[in-house]
Amino acid sequence: MSDFHAVPKKPGKTAAIILAAGASTRLGEPKQLIRLGSETLLERAVRIALDAGCYPVVVVLGADAERVRAGCDLGEAALAANDAWLEGMASSIRTGLTTVQSTLQEIGAESHTAGVILMTCDQPAVTSEHLRALAASGQITASEYSGRRGVPAYFPASSFASLTQLNGDSGARDLLRTARTIPLPLGELDIDTPQALAEARRLFA
Repeated sequence: MSDFHAVPKKPGKTAAIILAAGASTRLGEPKQLIRLGSETLLERAVRIALDAGCYPVVVVLGADAERVRAGCDLGEAALAANDAWLEGMASSIRTGLTTVQSTLQEIGAESHTAGVILMTCDQPAVTSEHLRALAASGQITASEYSGRRGVPAYFPASSFASLTQLNGDSGARDLLRTARTIPLPLGELDIDTPQALAEARRLFA
């Protein structure tokens, strides 16, 4: 794992980790670079996290990392490379959390952050208001859509140790089984296929 460039000039109470390391095999092109309106999906995710007051915002890249980095303007976000992205989402969570912690240490604010939001870049229904609502309880809180719990999800600092022990491709699913939830209308729409992309553009572009 390595940082591509430094960030956060001002820490917030909530950090954000954007999981963007996947290969987008079903879509057939890097979803991070798909444009929805005037911005790419990854630029949109970073903007929403920053608008929600998250600092630092860490973007974890893996497949096509250099191409994605070259194709996006991510502003204040910190970029981290997950060389083990083929392992699955858990490796990106670990990479992102390590980068959040090292970034906070660099600016002398390691005890400042109360928690972290895990999110992806392919859910166009996510808003900054929703992210703020997730973090407001101070407890593990998942988004709820189509009868299930998922990301974006908030994890307080007390759960960081559990996040660093995750393995495989299930991500933090087990940690969310009994979590409180906040409804996310249309949260089930993630841009994994050309059909889903067409629907996202119809609804959100």
